[in-house]
Amino acid sequence: MKLFIVDAFTATPFGGNTAGVALIEETQSFPSDNLMQQIAAELRYSETAFVQQLGAAEFKVRYFTPCGEVDLCGHATIATFGMMYRMGFLAQGEQCLIHTLAGDLNVIAGKRVMMMMAKPQVIPATVDVERLHSIMGATSVNTSFPVEIVSTGLPDIIMPLDNVEQLYSLAPNMDALAQLSKELGVTGVHAFAFGEDGYTAHVRNFGPLYGVPEESATGTANAALTHYLHQHGIIASGDSNRFLQGETMARPSVVESTIDSNGTIWVGGECAIVATGTLLTNP
Repeated sequence: MKLFIVDAFTATPFGGNTAGVALIEETQSFPSDNLMQQIAAELRYSETAFVQQLGAAEFKVRYFTPCGEVDLCGHATIATFGMMYRMGFLAQGEQCLIHTLAGDLNVIAGKRVMMMMAKPQVIPATVDVERLHSIMGATSVNTSFPVEIVSTGLPDIIMPLDNVEQLYSLAPNMDALAQLSKELGVTGVHAFAFGEDGYTAHVRNFGPLYGVPEESATGTANAALTHYLHQHGIIASGDSNRFLQGETMARPSVVESTIDSNGTIWVGGECAIVATGTLLTNP
């Protein structure tokens, strides 16, 4: 099994959000869940994607964090299909069908990868906003917009803040956030604030329930934020959106998105291959 380390949502190595990618030969079976979990834990990245080609431009992809399997991971998908383009497996602009636990999705491979997200949903759950703000260490919040749970494959709490300074000053209680996430059935919190520098929004994402205290780039959560901002009249169908994430982690990432007139959301960006290797053991 070939292994790759890929930085997604950046064109520069050692930026963006790193994912492991395990390439399974067409003639091989998918590894056991236990082995995939061990590989993800060994690599220690927030997600590792396991990908197998099923046919012409058709793939099956599964995603594991160091703590367990998740239905979908945006940055690991960008890493996977950016790697496959750079390694010569796919052509620029080639459209692929991928089968995930979140459903069947389309991905456009190339130097800049764009992936179609699952149909957006606003989850009808009540969030104790005061408790959330206390857990997140928020000293000031944006009362112009509501706290909502939105999913485009993975559910996240969308948390608006007054300004970028407040966003960067967040200091979550990770244990309490993991407990809240478990109670609400969400991956974590995606906090955002508007700046004045041309980006659609600055964002931070926290998912300690899945062993990810903070992520430097999050495709699914920024897709959820795209739907949220569209629903609240901040962005329009067809807009090209750019979310800046990872600045507080010294791994700046740019996550691009657009929403079609039919509500379909696409998320994407560039990536850089950092290392390749081979799995030598097969427990």
